[in-house]
Amino acid sequence: MKPALKIFYPAACALFIMLLGSCTDPNAVMDNNTAIASHNWSYVNKVKFDCKIDDDKAAYNLYLNLRVTDNYKYSNLFVLIYQSTPGGKAKVTRYELKLAGRDGEWFGKGSGNLYSYQMPFKTGYKFPAAGIYHFEIEQNMRDNPLHEVSDVGLRIEKAR
Repeated sequence: MKPALKIFYPAACALFIMLLGSCTDPNAVMDNNTAIASHNWSYVNKVKFDCKIDDDKAAYNLYLNLRVTDNYKYSNLFVLIYQSTPGGKAKVTRYELKLAGRDGEWFGKGSGNLYSYQMPFKTGYKFPAAGIYHFEIEQNMRDNPLHEVSDVGLRIEKAR
């Protein structure tokens, strides 16, 4: 029985590792999140990401990832998203994210007291050139710091 176990155990481990590797999304170029310290997001604490784009002919969808607690006191969130090209050209765009309806019902997916959002801000977007793009996300609300924001992130995927 022990020789069979010596053969079965490594084979089962290898199969498990292959299954975990196959769970990743093949269209995702990046999907990263940053935790906000003490759930207090200040203007000066921009969330920063770098993304390498290899195929400038392909279309991409860009999403803002966000998690807020159920104590977040607004039904929306304004952000500034800064994008810098490999050549250094910078652009900033302001976006409003709708988080809840007029009745106060959260639009996000709830888990405990956290609500998660993945909201598109550019769809079918073609990057002007291949290279490394730099993104910064800044909260643009009146409150500073903005309370009850848990995580902020960026997802870039090839459009299907």
